[in-house]
Amino acid sequence: MGEIRAYQVCAVDGGGTGCRVAIANPNGVVLARASGGPANYASNAAQAVENVVGAVRLAAEKMGADMHRLVAHVGLAGIMNDTDACAMVAQLPFEHCTVTDDRVTSVIGALGNNDGALLAVGTGTFVAMRRGGKFRFFGGWGQQVGDQASGAWLGRELLVHALLAVDGLESESDLTRTVLARFDGTPADIVAFARQARPADYATFAPLIVEAAKAGDLVAHQLMDRGSAYLNTALGAADLSGDDIVCLVGGVGPHYEPYLAPKYHSLIRLPKGTALDGALQLARQNQEALETPE
Repeated sequence: MGEIRAYQVCAVDGGGTGCRVAIANPNGVVLARASGGPANYASNAAQAVENVVGAVRLAAEKMGADMHRLVAHVGLAGIMNDTDACAMVAQLPFEHCTVTDDRVTSVIGALGNNDGALLAVGTGTFVAMRRGGKFRFFGGWGQQVGDQASGAWLGRELLVHALLAVDGLESESDLTRTVLARFDGTPADIVAFARQARPADYATFAPLIVEAAKAGDLVAHQLMDRGSAYLNTALGAADLSGDDIVCLVGGVGPHYEPYLAPKYHSLIRLPKGTALDGALQLARQNQEALETPE
């Protein structure tokens, strides 16, 4: 029987705003961390590779490790299928590596060993269900054709409502008047903004909506109710059982808790960890598989 090596493991979580790296010993104790630039594979595959490798190199240098000998799992936004995952693996320097999209690592990080649902609501949205090691995903299709309930969706819907209120077709509120004032009371400036707005630009209005809803603003409540209707529908499709848990993550996600249907309230738990924690768990599984004698 040959010598069994004790591999160090590397976890990567990458998305449109940046990537995060953790290198740990075989027991999962983190020894070094680093961060890097954007790493969304669908938006810019070459940039994703460059920034992931750069961040891993930085973490490895902190502890004098050889990054080529790390056992890694990389969870990236924009990995759409096995072809993307294999192409990413081929461009990374690790001796042993697996790649998934970041939805998988987000679910594993948040739920830990539990079955249940994850409502990930930030600038974008996706809902995930895990039971018995199998995953089912809802949404995540982007602002143009999806991302209901997200920060970007809320912001865009607020601007739509504000313009309808200007036309006398929807109700005004302190929220709509505040938004209109941000555009100097000029509806045409909202239109000009929307022509070039990215999801992150629309999402800047989400905190305003959340706080206005807490203060009792009717329009804000309407928007949060419409967003939660989508989330409740997704949870209904997930067919949760009494043993399942529900976690809400992202900049907007936890704010939907009071808007969810009462039957889900008893299932809600704080997330156990992050997407990086999920990637670390998968990296450790890779390491254990390598070190288990056949």
